[in-house]
Amino acid sequence: MDAVTLQVMGSAMRAIAEEMEAALVRSAYSPNITERRDCSTAICDPEGAMIAQSASIPVHLGAMPDAVAAVISRVPAPGDIWILNDPFTGGTHLPDLTLVSPVHVGGVLMGYAVSRAHHADVGGMTAGSMPARSRELFQEGLILPPVRLVVGGEVARDIVAIVLANSRTPHERAGDLRAQIAAHRLADGRMTELVDRWGACAVREAGTELLAYARRRTHAEIARMPDGTYRAEEFLEGDGVNDGPLAIRVAVTIAADTLIVDFAGTDPAASGNGNCPLAVTRSAVYFVVRCVTDPDIPASSGAFAPVEVRAPQGCLVNATFPAAVAAGNVETSSRIVDAVFSALGAAIPVAAQGQGTMNNLTIGGPGFTYYETLAGGQGASPNADGPSAVHVAMSNTLNTPVEALETTYPLRVEHYRIRRGTGGAGTHTGGDGVSRALRVLVDAEVSVMAERRVSAPSGARGGAAGAMGATRLNGVALPGKWQGRLTAGDLIEIDTPGGGGWGPPHTPDNRSGDPTLP
Repeated sequence: MDAVTLQVMGSAMRAIAEEMEAALVRSAYSPNITERRDCSTAICDPEGAMIAQSASIPVHLGAMPDAVAAVISRVPAPGDIWILNDPFTGGTHLPDLTLVSPVHVGGVLMGYAVSRAHHADVGGMTAGSMPARSRELFQEGLILPPVRLVVGGEVARDIVAIVLANSRTPHERAGDLRAQIAAHRLADGRMTELVDRWGACAVREAGTELLAYARRRTHAEIARMPDGTYRAEEFLEGDGVNDGPLAIRVAVTIAADTLIVDFAGTDPAASGNGNCPLAVTRSAVYFVVRCVTDPDIPASSGAFAPVEVRAPQGCLVNATFPAAVAAGNVETSSRIVDAVFSALGAAIPVAAQGQGTMNNLTIGGPGFTYYETLAGGQGASPNADGPSAVHVAMSNTLNTPVEALETTYPLRVEHYRIRRGTGGAGTHTGGDGVSRALRVLVDAEVSVMAERRVSAPSGARGGAAGAMGATRLNGVALPGKWQGRLTAGDLIEIDTPGGGGWGPPHTPDNRSGDPTLP
């Protein structure tokens, strides 16, 4: 296929994925999707390889091919839409409900549409299904292996009833599921239009060519890196059950035009919920690969083919059923990113560490569940200061605007501001974190899962570390992972970390801040 046609076809497929996300965001009910856009969409080929994705959540997207593979093994029929959330059968963590549907045009299988959305409550021991102290998967919510949500074009109402019966906010769940189904039906229509214009053979060929192109480009990028094995170690700050550090150890081997990322030596699976299924670990590694290679390479399974991820079964980053995983998807994945970047930093220039956490805050009470991840500082890079008040690494969501938050939930925002000066100093300064204080207006329960309360995000090449984060209830400091009850009038405050600086700060003896100078 000639280059121009391939570019046109690739853009068309990406547009379908982006339009799926837009339809989902615009028609969902919960602010977590409509405001924060905590959802992702993609198009996969008939073999389940991802060929196009929306520009959405990295931790969602890298794990999507595992969900498609799980559905393919069940031999889906035309008109079916399957749902799953089991982290050990293609999911990530239980609030992320994933829909997968085969796309047939004229009786020919053209591929699969995929959507993944974080639903603000799917049951479990705490409102919002993000308990800080869960010890096994069963405590975190309803577990769905791949089952048919839509059969031959008709919604399986019994399955919907099971999902709604396990949620504290069934009205929201019903609306968000309808929005996901609508996104899949839109994908069917758009793929039909694409086939009508170009023909089934050309569309299938374009998918194959896009994967091969991304694979060649990524091989070429890796080939420019210096061969060798580079190691790093990071520590998770407890797992919600035990406060002791949990080691993530990684060795990144660059060999010609391939990468091997090996987590041998990482601590065993945690007693709490800091565990990652292997699909989430792969997502974190793939994110780093995307950051250190040409951003113009199409984000697809082809771009990740030159990368092999190894992890001992049963360790923190390759946990097995029924390990608890609620924080693994959000917090451990972020620290995996820190570890892999640190290892690669010995071989190539990389940015300083960002906040390294998503600062998960969940508050629930009668008839409502509020969930949010809070922005912080990004690490500075060799060429620029780090941005302030952004979601870092595995999260790419927005915030919930104050107006939407106070309209929807019995909460009042007492302050919401940037923590000026919390980014690490350097030739380029790290981004600043934020501070958000919420007063609850009714009795409620709260769960907080956050990192960087004990160790600060590191600077790079002589840059200073960013400031650590903090959590307070009525002015009293809380640990990074905490759950408890709130009484009407209580105030919970989250201060998020700043990013590390890059290069030594400007001084009278080093006016340029050049990291090569003594």
